[in-house]
Amino acid sequence: MASVLVVEDDPAVRSALIRHLSEAHHTVRSVGTALEALREVAAQYLDVVILDLGLPDLDGAEALKMMRGVTDIPVIIATARDDEAEIVRLLNNGADDYLTKPFSVEQLSARLGAVLRRTQCAPQQSARAGGVQEPHDELIRVGDLSIDASRRKAALAGNFLDLTRREFDLLAFLARRPGVVVSRRTLLSEVWQQAYGDDQTIDVHLSWLRRKLGETAARPRYLHTVRGVGIKLEAPALPAPTALHGP
Repeated sequence: MASVLVVEDDPAVRSALIRHLSEAHHTVRSVGTALEALREVAAQYLDVVILDLGLPDLDGAEALKMMRGVTDIPVIIATARDDEAEIVRLLNNGADDYLTKPFSVEQLSARLGAVLRRTQCAPQQSARAGGVQEPHDELIRVGDLSIDASRRKAALAGNFLDLTRREFDLLAFLARRPGVVVSRRTLLSEVWQQAYGDDQTIDVHLSWLRRKLGETAARPRYLHTVRGVGIKLEAPALPAPTALHGP
């Protein structure tokens, strides 16, 4: 059972989706505009969003970008648009899956189940799919940074960090490899579970993560960009000892 937000302005389609999802024992909320959807994802705990693109107040593609600014909740696009270039662009901009109308309830159930399985098991990459199997019961420490993988909690100098799911996965992946430069392609594959994507997606999440770690790209402490190579996480250098001079 999942908590699902349906964003659909067509009353008939919205009613059909609500009926099907409720019969599948999901908890369903529904709205008809992008603004209402943004309010919902900011205020409610949700497992997945089903997002139509043809909304009356704002195009769904723009709504997706705005959602990604506040949450990494899984989003399934459900629309009549079937242009391949737009599908690729939306997936690169943060959509987790894409359904073209008309679609069957069986197809929706299958896609919804697949997305939920991926997000619930995101830190564990399938070895068969070429992913890296990550341990989940260890406590990772890098400088004043500590990460409890099993409880999915992170703290800096004893202060807990309020991280999104994707931010935590990114931080934990890098922290398990302190001092190792990780390529963006590897991050897309192992953290985002995507074979391709836009570097801007990684840069945006790194920017949010840096802000929560109290640093910037210009003045990094833990997260360091190696131009043309990738990203590494390492403990800040200790200050040089002060020399003592005799009289």
